[in-house]
Amino acid sequence: MEKLDVLVVDDEPGIRSGISRILRNFSVSYPFMDDDIQFNVIEAASGEAALEIINTTPPAIVLLDNKLPGIQGIEVLEYINTHHLDILVMMITSYASLELAVKATNNGAYDFVPKPFTPQELKASMENITKHHFLRRMTRKLHKEGKIVRFKFLTLLSHELKSPLNAIEGYLKLMQEKQAGDNIDDYQEMIDRSLSRVKSMRNLIMDLLDLTRIDSGKKKRDLRELDLELIAKSAINGMTPLAVQRDVKLTLDIKDPQPIMADAEEMEIIFNNLISNAVKYNKDGGSVDCVIRSTSDELIVKVIDTGFGIEKEDIPKLFQEFSRIKNASTRNISGSGLGLSIVKKLVDLYSGHIEVESSPGQGTTFTLSFPILPSLSEIAGLA
Repeated sequence: MEKLDVLVVDDEPGIRSGISRILRNFSVSYPFMDDDIQFNVIEAASGEAALEIINTTPPAIVLLDNKLPGIQGIEVLEYINTHHLDILVMMITSYASLELAVKATNNGAYDFVPKPFTPQELKASMENITKHHFLRRMTRKLHKEGKIVRFKFLTLLSHELKSPLNAIEGYLKLMQEKQAGDNIDDYQEMIDRSLSRVKSMRNLIMDLLDLTRIDSGKKKRDLRELDLELIAKSAINGMTPLAVQRDVKLTLDIKDPQPIMADAEEMEIIFNNLISNAVKYNKDGGSVDCVIRSTSDELIVKVIDTGFGIEKEDIPKLFQEFSRIKNASTRNISGSGLGLSIVKKLVDLYSGHIEVESSPGQGTTFTLSFPILPSLSEIAGLA
């Protein structure tokens, strides 16, 4: 388990020992951390002592009181900022003021916690600053390795999950305080909105997991003969409730189907993404047609919608990770911006091709072509 050095700078022994007790058995976890993070607390009673520690064994985090004998806390903060030290600072002081908070923030303080604070308040602040430390460290590492997409991954995760969580928390507090009265029916809209936000977060997490598994090459693939009619029907059935709500007609057109050697989970991801997008980005009263055809050497899949369409210059952006085409028609449609990049990566795994034809206001057609590989029985017969 990793331990971060935390320097507590305060001239009050009780504050220093109290923080030490609070953090002694406290740990922070995060979905992408290999291990939880705990803390090794170092104490300093003055700004001079703090600077000596900072210059010899720099800590990861400094909890810094402003009102100190000799050098003031804000001067220690300025020193850290001026020398571009890789240290996160959280100001803790009973002499809290807006002017001091602004000055501390301008000088690089990550957070500002006025005394007195409860153990829960300190732990919450430490959790936030520790996660920020982890993300910053990962960002540096990923930049060094030249994998900017991973930086985008972390940025998107923190941004996309923060907003819905804040909204859900707000709705729960309104219900907790019974601000709309005692009738549960008066809270139905808040409940519906919260559930919608939870669903969006779940979809984002699943997309991120799919992308990570594909990119890492660690996903176990189970290649076997598949009937794509069953997979297409499953994807259509999954989107039928939203299609009915939007009055979008879903059809499946299959002629002379041939089995394909493929991984069922990968094909489900492809069909679910394409049909889901075709319904979400459609017009009320529109239609989505899924067409599957076979030739002597290829299996062709088309997903045709009558939706908003895409400008010609935006089509190349569709398969970029974290890319979402936003306009007046699509700004209220939620999504991770990962679905089509995942589809493209999976199609590439089969040496397939994907093409897009679209007209703004008229609709979009995605055409996928997969080479038909010999079946296991045919391979065995040739052996």
